[in-house]
Amino acid sequence: MREAITELLVDLPAAGNTTDLLLRTHDADPGRALYARRSEGQWRDVSAAEFLQQVTAVAKGLMARGVQPGDAVAVMSKTRYEWTLADVAIWFAGAVTVPIYETSSAHQVAWILEDAQPAVVLVEDDGKAGIVRDAAGRAGRTDATTVVHLTDGAPDDAERVTLADLTEGGSGVSDATLEAARSSRTLADPASIVYTSGTTGRPKGCVITHGNFALFAVNTLEFLPEFLKQENARTLMFLPLAHVLARAVQVVCFTGGIQLAHSGSAAQLLEDLTTFRPTFLLAVPRIFEKIHASAAQRAAESGKGRLFAAAERTAVAYSRAVDARGRGGRGPSPVLRASHALFDRLVYPRLRGVFGGEVTYTVSGASPLSEHLAHFFRGAGILIQEGYGLTESTAPCTVNTVPLTRVGSVGIPMPGMSVRLDDEGEIQVKGAAIFAGYYRNDEATAAAFTEDGYFRTGDLGALDEDGFLTITGRRKDLLVTAGGKNVAPGPLEEKLREHALVGQAVVVGEGRPFIGALISLDREALGPWAAAHGKPGLTPDDAAHDADVLAELQTAVDAANATVSQAEQIRRFTVLDVEFTVESGHLTPTLKLKRAAVVADHEDALSELYRSRSR
Repeated sequence: MREAITELLVDLPAAGNTTDLLLRTHDADPGRALYARRSEGQWRDVSAAEFLQQVTAVAKGLMARGVQPGDAVAVMSKTRYEWTLADVAIWFAGAVTVPIYETSSAHQVAWILEDAQPAVVLVEDDGKAGIVRDAAGRAGRTDATTVVHLTDGAPDDAERVTLADLTEGGSGVSDATLEAARSSRTLADPASIVYTSGTTGRPKGCVITHGNFALFAVNTLEFLPEFLKQENARTLMFLPLAHVLARAVQVVCFTGGIQLAHSGSAAQLLEDLTTFRPTFLLAVPRIFEKIHASAAQRAAESGKGRLFAAAERTAVAYSRAVDARGRGGRGPSPVLRASHALFDRLVYPRLRGVFGGEVTYTVSGASPLSEHLAHFFRGAGILIQEGYGLTESTAPCTVNTVPLTRVGSVGIPMPGMSVRLDDEGEIQVKGAAIFAGYYRNDEATAAAFTEDGYFRTGDLGALDEDGFLTITGRRKDLLVTAGGKNVAPGPLEEKLREHALVGQAVVVGEGRPFIGALISLDREALGPWAAAHGKPGLTPDDAAHDADVLAELQTAVDAANATVSQAEQIRRFTVLDVEFTVESGHLTPTLKLKRAAVVADHEDALSELYRSRSR
């Protein structure tokens, strides 16, 4: 059994909680702009003192509504300033935040209301309020759940309880009463109940403690100082705040005095990046895949496809040479350095400009990132520090650091974390960030841990001699063909998604004679591609059967097949005329595939794929 351990860099006293870290930063410089808020199309700075004043008012409002220390309060909203305000206010009231994904259905919300039993649910708009009220009816909690709107909306709705109403109602709660509630929580107490995405069954509530958040924050600042401690550090949060990683990074920002802004609209994201100009970002692989594919597509349309391809080859080669130097190799040759310098003037600045022009470091999580893309972006001047974690680990339990980066791996253990592999290669983790257990589910909690306290992740991996972890697959995702060959679908799917025309891909073959794939088209990329190939107006339905589209996709399949053995290669594929989306139920809110849902919903296409033995 191989194991890698990293000691805590900073420890905390048993007393106190996450809000103490926030107060220490905010009280030290009340006038500092620690937040930025969009208002009428412009960014407006919010000082530490202003934020604390708003937090205090909302927390008192919650207490006036009957919220007591230890109670659950839910939030259902897209990523926005008010989400963060509500989260901190809930903690100031001594309560426990229960995040709900904005894309959740009434059925999903009903289970959370039934399980966590929040007395108050803070929602973004009328649509979310309607879903919560529907869910409350299903859960039998119609009279037990108060819905509060984070935005004011229609003023003529007498039944609407707004944030302004909430704060007004809390005016009678004293500062001393609020402070007693805030300080009643310790590091061992729950700060949040975060429900899993449900890719493998009914969501389970993971109890994340104040200690999980706080220890992660103070140690991450020391572990990744190159970009977290740089002067005027700022970040734009656009991942769903219902995801525990996004909120853990927010606690890092609170603790380190890093300015935080929010973008909750995919259509608005690129503009927000260029106007706010963050210095570092938290993202998921699909963001990098889309940016790369779009850049390549634009270059091809403008007649600069060969230039971009050469710049891409150079970026990848340069990054690989940097890796080789770190392992005792020679590093980039003089010719490669010269070529890289040329493209650093001609091509790479435009790519960096997509991120706002000042981003040099990014952190990627939630799902695996293609090694090729990691090298490409690093060679272009944007270091992607890939990490690995689960809801149960609060945030990354491993990550690549600036001085210790090994592309293709997910890095070394975070401070206070131990990572080991069992005899079958399953990754097991233990340490400061591991959750306290599943809420009201002792049976699932007991099954999730080994006798000596390690959490069984269900993921498969490899540890090298330097302690770098590489993810090789997920135990439940492994495909076993009729011939007995074990195939990990993830790497093949990652490679397929690098192609501009591929939206999502699901590799199949469980119990089948060979490996196949179900592919959905990227509809944004299809239009420009069709126009460039003399097929303007080509619809997704027609494209699924178009010979030229199929030939183009075959090149993506060939590229993926080149990375695996012959027995693991994709023999046939089928193009679906649908999109895999969060709304369709095929992706989680963090854009991870719900493999079982895709296969179940496309049984006919799967049967047809294996019925015909000729394409």
